[in-house]
Amino acid sequence: MNRFLRKFLPVSCVVSLIAPLSGGTGGVGPHGALPRPLGYVAPRAASAPVIDGRLDDSAWSTAPWTSDFVDIEGDAKPRPVFRTRAKMLWDDRCFYIGAELEEPHVWATLRKRDTVIFYDNDFELFIDPNGDNHEYYEFEMNALNTGWDLFLPIPYKDGGKAEDGWDIEGLRTAVHVRGRLNDPAEVDSGWSVEIAIPWRALAPYARTDAPPREGDQWRVNFSRVEWDIQTVDGGYRKIPGRPEHNWVWSPQGVIDMHRPERWGYVQFARAPGTPFVEDESWPIREALMEVSYAQVKFRATHQRWAETPEELALPASARGFPLRLERAGTGYRASIDRRGAGGALERFCVNHESRLWKESVQP
Repeated sequence: MNRFLRKFLPVSCVVSLIAPLSGGTGGVGPHGALPRPLGYVAPRAASAPVIDGRLDDSAWSTAPWTSDFVDIEGDAKPRPVFRTRAKMLWDDRCFYIGAELEEPHVWATLRKRDTVIFYDNDFELFIDPNGDNHEYYEFEMNALNTGWDLFLPIPYKDGGKAEDGWDIEGLRTAVHVRGRLNDPAEVDSGWSVEIAIPWRALAPYARTDAPPREGDQWRVNFSRVEWDIQTVDGGYRKIPGRPEHNWVWSPQGVIDMHRPERWGYVQFARAPGTPFVEDESWPIREALMEVSYAQVKFRATHQRWAETPEELALPASARGFPLRLERAGTGYRASIDRRGAGGALERFCVNHESRLWKESVQP
């Protein structure tokens, strides 16, 4: 299903079309096993970068590039024909994102803020500060530096509706085009973007420290929408009947950016070169999301939520955990316990709206 349908169809239609998805090694999604979400260490900026769309000032020199973007479905599809990569920095005031997009014909048409920007080629950013799949942020921008910011209380597939009127207070963005915008006579090199998001804009719904602490990890992903175009009457037009390409940093497995459990991990560090720490709870989070998707499939057939793990057709990767299923109002709660650092008992939970969280268990 394409992005337009996922954003704007009624939820009842969307749920019936959702493919089951596994998010990690050993799981079986629509195209087989998917790797763990990618990880990135964002160093603290020695000085704030100048937000001019160029990534050539010294502030960016300590930030590594992400790996090149891949198709949103991962290895099931060919690699993108144009390179896209990003960098991240932070300080006490802002979260900084820079991206470089290879593009021989840079074009954009949309100039009104909060327009549906992915009707143009665009760059997109998604942030879930505490990794619970709820209360996350989306920002899209095109080569004209026109932006669209949204806040999602819960994902579309779980009945969520975007708060389109939400704005990132204090947001600063810039675009630099390496060539001539909207000129088919010119062969361009591409375009680059810089984004500065104040922590104060994210803090109200972050449910975690903003600015983050040393070693904190947030869930973040990036997407690039690319349309096939042709030259008509001295301008660019999309080729009719062709869907957009969706190229991302950490693959989603399906054409849907609104599955936050598949987003990458960004670890905040003070020193460049700090090693990334893998999330030890990832196999449990993965198993609980298998339960979430299996419950959606079960309910579509039986018009109710499963009440025992045995009713669900779970893959082997999710059956190796002591899973509990409980009723929660008109929904359900699934949970798995594990021993964390120092031997403390932790309980990981997911509910019928795919909210995924951790809570401590009293002895």
